[in-house]
Amino acid sequence: MAKELWKGNEAIAEAAIRAGCDCFFGYPITPQSEVPEYMSTHLPKAGGVFVQAESEIAAINMVYGAAGSGKRAMTSSSSPGISLKQEGITYLAGAEVPAVIVNCMRGGPGLGTIQPGQGDYYQSTRGGGNGDYRTIVLSPSNIQEAVDFVQEAFDIADQYRNPVLVVMDGLIGQMMEPIEWREIPKRELPSKDEWAASGRKGRAHNNIINSLFLDPEICNAHNVRLAAKLAEMEKNEVRWEEVQCDDAELVITAYGTPARIALTAIDILRSEGYKVGLFRPITLWPFPEKALGDLAGSEHVKAFLDVEMSTTGQMIDDVRLSVLGRKPISYLGCAGGLIPSVEDMVEAARKALKEVQ
Repeated sequence: MAKELWKGNEAIAEAAIRAGCDCFFGYPITPQSEVPEYMSTHLPKAGGVFVQAESEIAAINMVYGAAGSGKRAMTSSSSPGISLKQEGITYLAGAEVPAVIVNCMRGGPGLGTIQPGQGDYYQSTRGGGNGDYRTIVLSPSNIQEAVDFVQEAFDIADQYRNPVLVVMDGLIGQMMEPIEWREIPKRELPSKDEWAASGRKGRAHNNIINSLFLDPEICNAHNVRLAAKLAEMEKNEVRWEEVQCDDAELVITAYGTPARIALTAIDILRSEGYKVGLFRPITLWPFPEKALGDLAGSEHVKAFLDVEMSTTGQMIDDVRLSVLGRKPISYLGCAGGLIPSVEDMVEAARKALKEVQ
């Protein structure tokens, strides 16, 4: 199959259209503005609806309404905009309404910078809004994965009736790479007729979309049922990649752009005789805790180096929970739109290995 050169954000938008996205509701914010820009031109041509909302809050509530009627709905934004969408996302999760949300992360906190960052890990993996809920979080490290994950995200959302996040640092949205348009494996999806607020369609009852349960016993039972669904997600959807970890004495943990940089650093370190590998979570939630824990239990692994584009680390908490103190973990990070260099990563790896020898 011939490859095509695409910019990340535009490829994401095209992937959503190919996945059958019916509606896109968004608001421009750097570095993801090309997503709604592309959608505004191409989604209507495919029979879909594009609305530039008056705000991020309006956009996510439009997603709630359209997805609640059974349509495939999507929004995208960047870090501060995703913060504004959190109330709507928790409503989606509470009402069991599927939707796809793309976060092209920038540096923070606050308005921060328009340059790439990874400071939204906590927000993405801990729910982000109020209450006990999670969203599946897919994290690509290149445009091919971004295209594949966005297309698959619609099926995942429909399967579990839950919002799905596709989270990447802003560099992936802004770069250009060759990609292939692949056939995404299809899932057996439940019919939406039993829950979507789209008319009775021969039913003897109305479908009501709701996340408000005033009776505490009923609300508790609802949360118990949601927890069982989350357990199914943890069982079925966890993904990760290991690179040269079979004999690694030091394992670098990273996702997104830092994971790409780590591949070059590993080549350099291997050429110097250092046994270094990469563990890359692909689902930030559910986090591949068991797989990383198994590595921590390996005799050949002496230490871990966590690399992130955030100040003191956020994914490192999940790395610690997986390693459970069995091996030392060091950290290399940068924030505010800076990207870790190959040289810094190589030096940090050398230092981490020296400390355990």
